[in-house]
Amino acid sequence: MRRASRIRRFVALGALVTGVLAVFASSVLSLATVVTLLAISAVSFGAAGYASLRADAPHRDVPAARRSVQMSARVAIDEAVLAGQDLFGSLPSEAALARIRGEVDAARELFALRGWLADPGAYHREPPALESPRFETRRLRYGRHRIVCEALAFESGYEPHAAEPGRDRWLGYSANRTAHAVILRHAGAPRPWLVCVHGYLMGHTGFGCWIFDAIRHHRELGLNVILPVLPFHGPRRVGRFSGEGFLGGDVLDTVHAEAQTIWDLRRLLGWIRAQGAPRIGLHGVSLGGYNAALLAGIDADLSCVIAGIPPVDLARLVWHHAPPPTLRLIERSGIVRDEVAQLYHVVSPLALSPKSPVLGRAIYAGIGDRLIPADHPRDLWEHWGRPRIVWMQSGHDPRTREARRLVRATLLSSLVV
Repeated sequence: MRRASRIRRFVALGALVTGVLAVFASSVLSLATVVTLLAISAVSFGAAGYASLRADAPHRDVPAARRSVQMSARVAIDEAVLAGQDLFGSLPSEAALARIRGEVDAARELFALRGWLADPGAYHREPPALESPRFETRRLRYGRHRIVCEALAFESGYEPHAAEPGRDRWLGYSANRTAHAVILRHAGAPRPWLVCVHGYLMGHTGFGCWIFDAIRHHRELGLNVILPVLPFHGPRRVGRFSGEGFLGGDVLDTVHAEAQTIWDLRRLLGWIRAQGAPRIGLHGVSLGGYNAALLAGIDADLSCVIAGIPPVDLARLVWHHAPPPTLRLIERSGIVRDEVAQLYHVVSPLALSPKSPVLGRAIYAGIGDRLIPADHPRDLWEHWGRPRIVWMQSGHDPRTREARRLVRATLLSSLVV
């Protein structure tokens, strides 16, 4: 099954690359050749998506996907993305796996001793107030718009608990110690605020504004909008690319990344409330949806929380996507999924009861999503008491018409009142 899935991924990626190359080579190839290559590319791309849809096992309480040309193309895009991740991923060394296994064993013992496995909320400490962040004016080009915004920065101050495995390594990530955010703020009387939490591998301001319709919400709904940068992303990156390491093989790094995310967001929320914000909403996409859902179980004063295409179980997700060679190495090293899941439990949105109002909770998810399988948002929907949810006939796409309608309706009913 895994082999067939990987074949579909690489067929989708190969078809996409062939089509792009045909367009770029159109000046040196005959028209007939270009048309033929584009036709082969389109058919192969759609076939990969359609085959992926046909291989789907139905998920309980999730609508069936429509097998259409449009849906096949959307699924094929996800498959191509996954193939790219496989290509650029690297196998961990035996020494690294041995270290990770030792850290997992030590952390499980420590977490159980301190009661965090039984009470995950106790793992998250109350951060100090954010009193003097640094600001600078930034001019952002966004399509036809020229926007003046504020870039905010502050020293995160997050440190893993004393004696936690991986603590010293985490403190050595110097670029990650400074937290960043971009703000679109109105002058004058206090306004409601919307906090937009980006996804994995994101963290770039212009792209974030587009994903979240930030400028539209700022101008048309009169909201103040803030886009924080997650650990290891954007200017906080410590690897080759934005986000590298957040969901890598180092289990404790992922735990600390999640803990620092919540720490930084709580400091920002405290600062926003100090500005006199009458209401605050939270909208997260993909990994940001995970963090929005997690924060909903910690902060009791959010007017609304919108989780877009969210994962909810990191161990399940990693084991689902890991290439077979990587899984074989992991299994030989003695790293067990259930033991990793125990550690991720302290940063799981399913481990904490939501504190935001039921009417302010909303979820949107793609039925054909290949990056985040539909059982993840379905599980969050059940954990949240079955609030409003929109099942989109799409893949991993937060920009569908249905998603944007749900977001706007939630903001109008919860923030713009």
